[in-house]
Amino acid sequence: MKILVINTGSSSLKYQFIDMANEAVLAKGLCDRIGIENSYLKHTKEDNDAVVLEKSLPDHKTAIKEVINALTDSELGVISSMDEISAIGHRIVHGGEKFHDSVIIDDEVMNAIRDCIDIAPLHNPPNIVGIEACRQIMPNIRMIAVFDTAFHQTMPQYAYLYALPYEIYEKYGIRKYGFHGTSHKYVAQRAAVMLGKPFESLKLITCHLGNGASICAIDKGRSVDTTMGFTPLQGLAMGTRSGSIDPQILTFLMDKENMCVKEINDYLNKKSGVLGISGVSSDFRDLHTAAENGNKRAQMAIQVFCYRVKKYIGEYMAVLNGADAVIFTAGVGENNSIVRRTVLEGLENMGIEIDWDKNTQKAQEMDISTPGARVRTLVVPTNEELAIARETAKLI
Repeated sequence: MKILVINTGSSSLKYQFIDMANEAVLAKGLCDRIGIENSYLKHTKEDNDAVVLEKSLPDHKTAIKEVINALTDSELGVISSMDEISAIGHRIVHGGEKFHDSVIIDDEVMNAIRDCIDIAPLHNPPNIVGIEACRQIMPNIRMIAVFDTAFHQTMPQYAYLYALPYEIYEKYGIRKYGFHGTSHKYVAQRAAVMLGKPFESLKLITCHLGNGASICAIDKGRSVDTTMGFTPLQGLAMGTRSGSIDPQILTFLMDKENMCVKEINDYLNKKSGVLGISGVSSDFRDLHTAAENGNKRAQMAIQVFCYRVKKYIGEYMAVLNGADAVIFTAGVGENNSIVRRTVLEGLENMGIEIDWDKNTQKAQEMDISTPGARVRTLVVPTNEELAIARETAKLI
């Protein structure tokens, strides 16, 4: 069984083609600048070097065609025809309250995804475009929707409700949904394997720390709370997102800076976070360089980010009444030993004790705890594409 995984953005399309017999990535790539000048396809076959092809990509349908052309090309390809594609797994950011798991895509599912556009205006429309393009080009191949929000649908109502008039929740579905669910579930299941214990028996805190960042409390295999909320803006300070702030700040800024709704939305999502504090960058590599050169704002941005992560770990320790493990994943969580150290120092009373030499080592999966630590601390690289492929294979 060979699965094509599609992750569609507004002007991009990422893909992986995975042989589920051994979970090997046969090919992967990116169509970028879709609908924009100088568009291109970056394609990698197995372990070969990436090949960048300048392509005219006026829309997502054309991009999908170019992906199929690359996969079936005599030199770049890994299959002889589309008939070798068993199914397509689509990453869908928002499924609202309708989906608690991945589903086979049909017209009813498409309508439900469209119904969520109001609460995910930046994410669901390009996801829908990607599905529709695939359905037009490959109408006979089964397609699966894998939702970022689905894993968090096990949260109890007291965890996902906001303290707003209940009628607003009933009318508009305003509640905490959570995101990065595919990643949180994948690394938590990998952690269970590393610990040699059933996933359903563990209390885990997963920290997905990248340009977008969220933390999840998992009790016996079920998400019971997470930091992102109605949108991905809530929770941690992130690369360009503010994270949780006093809501009155919005109306204050709109008044004082004469901002409209779109402007305040862009301000909080694209100009805030560690970029806004530092004035340097949303990339932690740039922040560390600036901080080492004495840039006080860059130093403060790193401290704010790490403080928020530390605080939520403590909060979720309380929610779970202790934890078996804390897991770090995604670009910053996997690769930034300085951030991990800043977050984890001073948590010994919670049972978190770190071998600081191990923390600086680079490895695919590792336990960086001391031998006697009551709570294990793990670094687990995420693999959302493989998780989507597994969900797709399971359903078909």
